[in-house]
Amino acid sequence: MSYVQRRRFLWILFLAGLALLVGVANATTLARMQFEELVQQATAVARVRCLGAESRWENGEIWTETRFEVVEQNKGSLPGFVSVKMLGGRVGNLHSRIEDVPSFRAGEEAYVFLWTRNGEPYRVLGWTQGTFRIARDARTGLETVTQDSAASPMFDLRTRQFRHGGIRNLPIAIFQLKLRKALERNAP
Repeated sequence: MSYVQRRRFLWILFLAGLALLVGVANATTLARMQFEELVQQATAVARVRCLGAESRWENGEIWTETRFEVVEQNKGSLPGFVSVKMLGGRVGNLHSRIEDVPSFRAGEEAYVFLWTRNGEPYRVLGWTQGTFRIARDARTGLETVTQDSAASPMFDLRTRQFRHGGIRNLPIAIFQLKLRKALERNAP
């Protein structure tokens, strides 16, 4: 190994160690949000189809902007196409992954609970908690919905413990009914 290669290798190790320390120092624990809380706090709720995603550097971090076609709108006012901005992604050979930040593939459908402020891009409320993936059984055509956070333990503020929960393999008709009822309860 030449001097230049060795020096470069040591710099990479140093930066990787620094990134690890920063990552540990900035670790995030999400508090579990009940379905009704997601409905209430969301600026918009919609069934969307992912059209694609693009990652780029912004203010020293990697951000991914994902474009969606709005298939069905349940709350709020969205145009026919919406972009959602989330922390993390891949730029060149660098990959930044933030635990519990959802990522989407082109063609995939999901119900997303979105949140925004004036002048800011849309974000997924509660990250994986506000993402409900749609799966279709190839044999029967039956669609089901699974909440991304159902696979990860979340901190429950009431019990002060980490626990698994969330919606798993719920038939889409029942999910839509649950969503309509929550929207009615939260209507002004």
